[in-house]
Amino acid sequence: MQLTVDEIARASNGTILSGLAETVVSSFTNDSRDVGDGACFLALSDHRDGHDFVRDAWRAGAVAALVERVPVELPDGGEQAMIRVADVPVALAALGRYARDRLAAAEVVGITGSAGKTSTKDLVVAASGRRRSVHANVASFNNEIGLPMTLLHAPATTEVIVTEMGARFAGNIRKLCEIARPTIGVITHVGMAHAEHLGGPDGIAAVKGELVEELPASGLAVLNADDPATPGLIARSVARVLQVGRSACSDGDVRVVDIELDDQLRAGFTLETPWGTGKLRLGVRGEHQVMNAAMSAAVALSLDVPFEEIALGLEGATGSGGRMQLERSASGVTVLDDSYNASPTSMAAALHSLARLPADGRRIAVLGEMRELGDHASDAHATIGALAVELAIDLVVAVGESTSVEALAGAVDASGGRVRRVADAAAACLALGGELGPGDAVLVKASRAVRLEQVAEALRTGTIEVAAS
Repeated sequence: MQLTVDEIARASNGTILSGLAETVVSSFTNDSRDVGDGACFLALSDHRDGHDFVRDAWRAGAVAALVERVPVELPDGGEQAMIRVADVPVALAALGRYARDRLAAAEVVGITGSAGKTSTKDLVVAASGRRRSVHANVASFNNEIGLPMTLLHAPATTEVIVTEMGARFAGNIRKLCEIARPTIGVITHVGMAHAEHLGGPDGIAAVKGELVEELPASGLAVLNADDPATPGLIARSVARVLQVGRSACSDGDVRVVDIELDDQLRAGFTLETPWGTGKLRLGVRGEHQVMNAAMSAAVALSLDVPFEEIALGLEGATGSGGRMQLERSASGVTVLDDSYNASPTSMAAALHSLARLPADGRRIAVLGEMRELGDHASDAHATIGALAVELAIDLVVAVGESTSVEALAGAVDASGGRVRRVADAAAACLALGGELGPGDAVLVKASRAVRLEQVAEALRTGTIEVAAS
């Protein structure tokens, strides 16, 4: 979406301090390393003060900067514009609302849930994109910064905007809905992610339910029929509800049956819907992706995408990096990289996938802490440790020094499994060096802060020594 400096100033209630009002901005970023020609740089302050990087952004090709104070000498007579606002995040939200107004005819699909948001977003794009003009957030840009920038980057011809909506505190999703005004809402699952800040299961359900509360009466809520929280969510929405799941059985719902998994963990299944019944095969991996895909297909069907186009789109879909990425290293080790993030739900799903993965050698799980679980952390980690033994995982490498990781390792040991406890990602690589053999399969999973992508990369590239067969 292209906006002039004057439009940006008016929409954000800002003042143009320098530059030309008619200068056209073609992109927005808060990272001076990601600036392209025609960009507007947003001087946001988090770990570092964005005002310190305005000059770098201009040198990289930015034509405008949105600031709260004048950080550098104003350009003299050039086209580089500086727009001063009272609060950059508030101004960005206002720009997001302005962009949504410009895209009034577009359907906005908001996706939230304790697990599967990014995968479901990717699958909605795949299922709908062969017939509709679709724009979605990049990576997991799902907060008060990423969502308005997603709207600002949508082309004028966009028919469907797909955006994740993350929440760490009550009210987060409501604020995102006020910006994006979703017409379709998807809640993948109500689990324990961010339980520390959201107040346990009831608090999590309350916050995720903000999405269905904000849908218009003419909208659609796509909900998980197998989730115990769903009846409560249905009661909170005036929108039409479409339930999706193995237990969905009414004429107006979508039901998944006959699931099969190939030796690459790719699922095939039959989908029964009000629009007809057909078979789907997924390009992404893991049985847990079946529900994500089924909900995505339901969204696409509601957008009048033919079933056969949905099937082609889902079969060709690929996952985002660090999410169920399956590779075989040159040394003969199968690497299941699910290191991007972790919650109790996604951790359990990943362990089930490892257990189903064909392997000539052993199955090893490199598991780190699941963050932001609060008082539920120890029990949640102990449950995962016990599950690993129940699934006959041969070795668990428990990474980290927290009491949560101690609970995970202790549960493995108490259940009769084999566990090695290490301090960090580097120590995990060293520990694996004394364990791995050709034909082994290794799962790598933890919350992002644990940095286990380093382990996955070392496994892929053969940095970790594998014993000769």
